[in-house]
Amino acid sequence: MEKVQKWKSQFITVALGQAVSMLGSHGVQFALIWHLAEKTSSPLMLGISGLVAYIPMTLFSPLAGIAADRFNRKFISIFSDLAMGTVALIYAVLLLFFDLPVWTVFVILCVRGIGNTFQQPAIQSIIPQLVPKDQLIKTNGWMQLLNSGSFLIGPVIGASLYAVFPMSIVLMSDVAGAILASTALAVVKIPKLEKTEHEKQNFTAEIKYGLQVFKEDKKLFYILIAEALCMFFYAPLSSFYPLMTSDYFKLSAMYGSAVELSFAMGMMVSSLLFSSVLNIKRKIRTSFIGLFLMGVISLNCGIIPPTYAGWFLFAVCCICLGAFGNIHTIPLTAYMQETISHDKMGRAFSVLTLISSVTMPIGLLFSSPIAEKAGVNVWFSISGICIIILTAGVSIRYAAKYGRRKI
Repeated sequence: MEKVQKWKSQFITVALGQAVSMLGSHGVQFALIWHLAEKTSSPLMLGISGLVAYIPMTLFSPLAGIAADRFNRKFISIFSDLAMGTVALIYAVLLLFFDLPVWTVFVILCVRGIGNTFQQPAIQSIIPQLVPKDQLIKTNGWMQLLNSGSFLIGPVIGASLYAVFPMSIVLMSDVAGAILASTALAVVKIPKLEKTEHEKQNFTAEIKYGLQVFKEDKKLFYILIAEALCMFFYAPLSSFYPLMTSDYFKLSAMYGSAVELSFAMGMMVSSLLFSSVLNIKRKIRTSFIGLFLMGVISLNCGIIPPTYAGWFLFAVCCICLGAFGNIHTIPLTAYMQETISHDKMGRAFSVLTLISSVTMPIGLLFSSPIAEKAGVNVWFSISGICIIILTAGVSIRYAAKYGRRKI
C-alpha cells in the first residue's frame, strides 16, 4: 500500500508541475503570436513563425532522443524548462528598455521549440520509470488531460494577460511556470538507468540503435508506418480550421475560436475517460481504430454543406477529431512505455516527434495549393479518404499477422 501511494504521489507531483509549465507555455506562445500579428498584420510572418517553431523538432529530435537515453532525464527536463524560462526573462527585460524588431520573436519561438524538443522525450521516458506498467494507460490519460486543459486554458490566460499588461509582464508567467515545474521534478526521485555498451557509439550508430526498436517490434513498426503516412494528410488540417470557418462557412472569428474550443474539449473528454474508466488491453489495435476514425471524421468535415447549421456539424466533428486523436495516441504511448527498454525509449519517442515535425511543413506545401484552388473543404475530404485507405491497408496487413493476439 505504501509503495502504491509513493508512485502515485511522485506521479502527481511531476504531472502537476508539468501542467503549470504547459499552462504558462501555451499562454506565452499565444501572446507572442498575437504580438507578432499586431506588429505585422502579415499572414506570411505568421506562417514563418509556425515554421521556426517546427524546424527545431526536425533538426534536433534525433539528438534529443539520444540525450534522453544517454544522460540524466531529470536534468534534461529541468534544464530545458529553466532555459526556456531564462530566455523569456531576458527577452522581458530587453522589452522594458528597447523597442525590439519583429525578428526577435522568431528567435524566441525557435529557442522555445528547441527546449520543447529536448524536454518531451525526457518526460515521456521518465513516466514509465515511476509508474507500474498496468497503470500507464490511466497515467497517460491524465497527462493528456492536463495537456488538453493547458491547450484550452493557456491561450485564454495569455490573451487576458496581454490585454491588461505589456508583453514583458506576460512573459513572466512562463518564467514562473518553469520554476514551479522544475522544483516539482527536482523533489521526485527518479530511478537511475543502467549503463549500456551503446553509450560510447557515435551519433549515427546511436540513431540506428534506437531504430532497432521498430525493427524488432513489427507490431510497433506497422502502426508507425500507418501514422507516418496518414500524418502527411492529417497534420495540415490544424492550419485549415480557421479557413473552414471564415472562407467555407463565411462566419466570424468568434466561431473560429469555438471550433478550437470544440477540438480541445474532445481531447479533454477522451483523456478523462482513459484516466478513469477505460482499461484498454489491445493497445495497438485501438490505436489503429483511432487513426481510422480520424479519417472518417475528416471526410465528413469536407462534405458538410456550407450552411449555418453545417457549421454546428463541423464543430461536432472537431470534438470527435480531438477525441479520436487521443484514442490513437494514448494507447500507442502506453504500449511504447510498456514494451521498450528504458535505454532506447528516448530515441523511440523522438521518432514520433520527428514524424510530426516533418509531415506538417511538407504536408502544408503539398496541400496549400490544392486548398487554394479547390477549396479548403476539398482537402479535408482528400485527407479523410487517404487516411481511411492507408489505415485500412496497413491494419489489414497487421491483422492478418497478429489478429489472434491480444495486442
